[in-house]
Order: sequence, then structure tokens, then C-alpha cells
Amino acid sequence: MGESILVAGVDEVGRGPLAGPVVTAAVILDPANPIEGLMDSKALSEKRREELEPLIKERALAWAIGRAEVEEIDQINILQATLVAMQRAVAGLAVRPERVLVDGNRCPDVGCPAEAVVKGDQSVAQICAASILAKVCRDREMTELDAVYPGYGLARHKGYPTKQHLEALQQQGVTVIHRRSFGPVQKAIGSRSG
Repeated sequence: MGESILVAGVDEVGRGPLAGPVVTAAVILDPANPIEGLMDSKALSEKRREELEPLIKERALAWAIGRAEVEEIDQINILQATLVAMQRAVAGLAVRPERVLVDGNRCPDVGCPAEAVVKGDQSVAQICAASILAKVCRDREMTELDAVYPGYGLARHKGYPTKQHLEALQQQGVTVIHRRSFGPVQKAIGSRSG
């Protein structure tokens, strides 16, 4: 009986970066059409994620991407923005889930029974699939933004606070894609105006 319940897995990518949106995905897998090799996106090579992404989109019963932009992150904080993005991903599903499993320890209100699963991206196939879709989507976007905002190394570090990124913030300043509510960005603004 358990197999017939439509379970959506939800995961996010991009809570820690200093730039760009937080991206989430929701996926309802098809038990009749399994996908080999699903695991946490962080444990997979970029090449493997790129191979799995179209398979997930093709074989899943439903999938959707949700996001919260930099302005929202700065207005309501990264945790709240992540929960909003997760709600958007679940709301975007073409098939209504009967249960939602969210990676981590916080659950957004999604209008149906939902459960937070700590380390869910290591144990729940639906969450693994969601983590892959969110990561591929966000990484592609950061690579595109790298061409628009050169010199920050966005294609390499995807907006995370690496030494190169922090130095670029000091030298080149803050762009519209930077999260002004994050400490290192505030510090860069302060040092350049001072």
C-alpha cells in the first residue's frame, strides 16, 4: 500500500553563497520507472549530475523548480527565503503530492503532510533527485552570471565565499546579484565606502 502514495522530495541549493538566488526543486518519482544512481548531488561529479538531470525530468511523474531571488533573501533572511522557494517548488508540481519529504530540519507549509528528514539527501531517492535538479539549475545560472559579472569567479565557486570571491568583492565591489544581508558582502560595502 505504501508505494501508491505520491511522495515529493524537496531540497535546496545555495543557502551559503554570497551571490545569486536560492534554488529548490520538488520531485515525485515514478516507482514503475526507476532511475539508477540517484544520490546526494554533492556526492556526484558535475558530469554525472548533468547525465542524471534529463533522466529525472523525463522519468519523474512530476518535477518543479522553485527559487527566491537575492532581494527576497535580503528582505526576509536566507532561511525564510529557502522555505518560500520550497513552497514554490511544491506548488509548481503538475501532480499534487500526498506527502512531502524535505531535506534538513525545517519544513515549509506546503498544504499537505510534510516531514523534515535530516540527511534526507543521503537516504531518500526523491530528495536526491530534487537535490540534483536544484544543483544543476543553480550551477548553470551561476555560470551564465559569470559572463555578465566577470572577475568574481562565479562559474568556478558558484557564489560561495571562497578566497577568490572575497578578494574580488574587495577589489571590484558588490553587484546587484550579491546578498547585501550577508556579512562578507556588508563588509565589502563598508570597506569601499569608508
